[in-house]
Amino acid sequence: MIDLNEKALLSSAARAIEAWDLCATNISLVSHSENIVFRVDSESGQAYVFRFHRPGYHSLSELHGELLWTAALNRSGIGAPVHRFTREGSAFINVHLPELSQYRYVSLMEWVEGTAMATMIEQDADESNLVRCFHKTGQLAARIHNQSRAWRPPPAFERHAFDAEGLMGKEPFWGPFWQQSVLTAAERAQIIHARDQIYGILTDYGKERDTYSLIHADLHPGNLIVTGDRMHIIDFDDSGFGWHQYELAVAISYYQDTPYFDSIREAIIAGYLTERPLQKADIELLPVFVLIRSMVSLGWIEQRPELDSSHKLPTLIERSCEQSKALFGSV
Repeated sequence: MIDLNEKALLSSAARAIEAWDLCATNISLVSHSENIVFRVDSESGQAYVFRFHRPGYHSLSELHGELLWTAALNRSGIGAPVHRFTREGSAFINVHLPELSQYRYVSLMEWVEGTAMATMIEQDADESNLVRCFHKTGQLAARIHNQSRAWRPPPAFERHAFDAEGLMGKEPFWGPFWQQSVLTAAERAQIIHARDQIYGILTDYGKERDTYSLIHADLHPGNLIVTGDRMHIIDFDDSGFGWHQYELAVAISYYQDTPYFDSIREAIIAGYLTERPLQKADIELLPVFVLIRSMVSLGWIEQRPELDSSHKLPTLIERSCEQSKALFGSV
């Protein structure tokens, strides 16, 4: 049974979709998270993703930046979202959602049929399949970075940065994670200690184009759709400028508590190295970026209480503290 809120959202989606030149035969809610995502089936047989973007996360200019990069990735042969434009030629329109008392930008993209890599891993979680999947993910990450390193965005291009300030600065992009409300005094002190150390490491490391460029920044198996031998990347909402090792850390971080994590880490690096170089010193920084992912995720959860992700906090806090002690010592 559809609840009243879902029914109202579907009604808003049906009104908003009228700006596009298509005949929708069915609209269904796929995900109600920070973005609200619908599948739209059309009379032509083509299905689409209709996305209500999280308010306040990206400006219109930054949303256009996402579109420009995904279009460039598609031109290079990397499967990324394909946007569709309204009758008036706009990729994004601002609509009112009375049920949420919000205005949100909405956009339409082509739906890609296939199976999420995360589902393939759940169905076959043995070591050989994990190694195979993450080797392919490493290859794909390298191809993304080859494209972004060579691509020159237009002068007006805007997108956030997961740099030293964006990750570990005074006002990080996902919020001051060291202020997470459930941290004990000892945990907070340990995380602040790690933050200070990592900020210095990233500042000294610099932003050379060989290791820093546009990245997807959320390249986990749930965002990789497999169709035959082809992988298609979805959900560029977090994409921005960042270090290539952060891309790899995000891809593997969910699997840290599996018995095959070392094999997964080795597989993604091996796959990456088949497409582009990564120096030994760069690879040695990967554990730091895995720690970074855990730490910044504390801020992500704190900023989004409506998503009720608090059940993830104990694991993230334990990881952050234990890994920071291993890398930088106890406070």
